[in-house]
Amino acid sequence: MSTIFASSNKVAIITGAASGVGAATARLLARKGFALLVNYNRSAVLADEVVSDCKSLGADAIAGHGDVSDDAVCRRLAAQALERWGRIDALVNSAGSTLFVPMSQLDAVDAVDFHNIYGVNAIGPFQMARAVSAHMGNNSAIVNVSSVAGQTGIGSSFPYVLSKAALNALTVGLSRALAPKIRVNAVLPGMIEGRWMRDGLGEEAYERVKKQFAETALLERVATPDHIAESIGWLLDPGCLMTGQLMVVDGGATLGRPPAAAGKR
Repeated sequence: MSTIFASSNKVAIITGAASGVGAATARLLARKGFALLVNYNRSAVLADEVVSDCKSLGADAIAGHGDVSDDAVCRRLAAQALERWGRIDALVNSAGSTLFVPMSQLDAVDAVDFHNIYGVNAIGPFQMARAVSAHMGNNSAIVNVSSVAGQTGIGSSFPYVLSKAALNALTVGLSRALAPKIRVNAVLPGMIEGRWMRDGLGEEAYERVKKQFAETALLERVATPDHIAESIGWLLDPGCLMTGQLMVVDGGATLGRPPAAAGKR
């Protein structure tokens, strides 16, 4: 017979939380007093480190393994949170997948690539939202971690770009379907510092792209996972009166630098 850890703390499920934005969000929410289910698919070691960090911050935290493109996994993660805490207040869909293939190389991707990436980046968030929404109370919140690639059409690969455009549309659709009880928003980062981009691009290309990105951004900075986590934390706050919004967090990179003032040489 399972025991529910009765607590006044809010409960959050974070997918893809073993590293990057998901891990940073878990640590942030731990500091805010959430109990946390840290989902991972590949590295149990990294997930356990995040769980340990959250516990050291005073949070009750557990790991939950599985690929969110599998609906049975999504339903199991929801059941795991309910079994331990008896409630779900927040969902952060941070799990993501991509290929690093230049978009000019149309023959370098195939239907399998599209299906695999779309399954994690778009279908997974839908399945997670479906699994948890019936168990969420008033003024609960879902945040999808999308990308400016879904708006600009420029990204690590065509499958990635299309999947993030779909996630943006899903965010708006879910905000209508789940209102007024549950708010649904998305954060759209540009480039994010960290292992994911470094491993995908290689060290030399990563440093070159990071420099170019910072030079074109209005704030002259590249986001870190902590920057994105802070934005997610704000969207989860009950005082945030936003739903159905796609919040770009890229230091002004998609706006680009303004032209030089007239007459300036």
